[in-house]
Amino acid sequence: MSAYITLELEHILKEILQVVKPQQDDRSTRLQVINELQGVVESVESLRGATVEPFGSFVSNLFTRWGDLDISIDLPNGAYISSAGKKRKQNLLVDFQKALRKMGGWRRIKYIPNARVPILKFESSRQSISCDISIDNLQGQMKSKLLFWISEIDERFHDMVLLVKEWAKAHDINNPKSGTFNSYSLSLLVIFHFQTCEPAILPPLRDIYTGNVADDLQETCATNIRKFRQNRTRKVNRSSLSELFRSFLAKFSDIGLRASELGICPYTGKWEYIRSNMRWLPKTYAIFIEDPFEQPENSARTVSMGNLTRVSEAFERSCRTLSSADQNRGSLLATLVPPQVSQYIARATPLRSPTYNGRPTYNGGRYHPQPTHPQVYRNMHTPSQTQHQFQNMRLETPQTQHQFQNTRVETRSNYSTVTRPVQANHNQGQQRWRARSDR
Repeated sequence: MSAYITLELEHILKEILQVVKPQQDDRSTRLQVINELQGVVESVESLRGATVEPFGSFVSNLFTRWGDLDISIDLPNGAYISSAGKKRKQNLLVDFQKALRKMGGWRRIKYIPNARVPILKFESSRQSISCDISIDNLQGQMKSKLLFWISEIDERFHDMVLLVKEWAKAHDINNPKSGTFNSYSLSLLVIFHFQTCEPAILPPLRDIYTGNVADDLQETCATNIRKFRQNRTRKVNRSSLSELFRSFLAKFSDIGLRASELGICPYTGKWEYIRSNMRWLPKTYAIFIEDPFEQPENSARTVSMGNLTRVSEAFERSCRTLSSADQNRGSLLATLVPPQVSQYIARATPLRSPTYNGRPTYNGGRYHPQPTHPQVYRNMHTPSQTQHQFQNMRLETPQTQHQFQNTRVETRSNYSTVTRPVQANHNQGQQRWRARSDR
């Protein structure tokens, strides 16, 4: 692949990120929805004392401007429902659904009682934010925090996840309802790619997360991540985003053939033979991507055998397109993003393609493309500008700069995330959140 095509692809990927990365208004809108849902919860007698706790991509900071909200209604005083209490979860969701309809302001309400985790889906009428509500989803909250901490190891992980999600949507393989990947399994594929590239960017997750939730999760993960990053004998991978994206597509372009014998295991950071892995047998899935935080569950269980070929073809076709010199901007965008994202990019002020003194590289947590016109990227969102932080959830590592402005999401001793509204600061006009004092 020519240096020109590599640089052009790098430039387009950054344009895509500029469009899909959320802005402060996008975060504020979601915080407002969370606050409104807390009000609905407080109106339900059977949910007295319960709190609305976000998780998923919003908490892991892997959401786009169009991302939905995953919400757990956490019951008070540690009154958590075991898996045997699925019927009670269903009943509580029915009560919540009635309150939503009564209060108004919510549309497209759909109750899904027989899902693995019973959920209520709906959309806020005013903000047009889609929401999925579940009861006491502590596993989801834990996974979200772990993904957030993993993204602090290397900022390219965050960008790759956003790009891979948009690419998958462009090829209609990011829809578990139609038998393809969910977003969580795509994130695990990116983790696995970063574990298996040369040199590795991420360690096997067993080196970060011991698998024992009874441990002090935050302290254990922080210690292990710090140990990994301070290892001076470790080779540093300086691949650009475009190089990592193309190698991601190449790595999984034959996934249709590999999936019959090999499973993807982010916990060990290796391809594992299914027949020699007793916890995966009997094999009943088209593809196996083990959930490292809920072993031996298959995060890709929604992928059907009939769609596995289409998934594999999407990887192979995209890899071929991005490796070809006979491509223009339009064909590259059509490969990388859905039409609506292309339209956003087309409406945006065109960015001039920079002239590079060499290929874009990565060093110490930042890209260094060295454009002759540095103002080209003046509107790009850097971690320090977006300022995301989950206080008491954030790992104290040197390059961590994510902070939620005017937001505090604190960690309880049982590892769920507690959010509670507090008195608004009228000078800033923003809603702030703090942990309940009785937790």
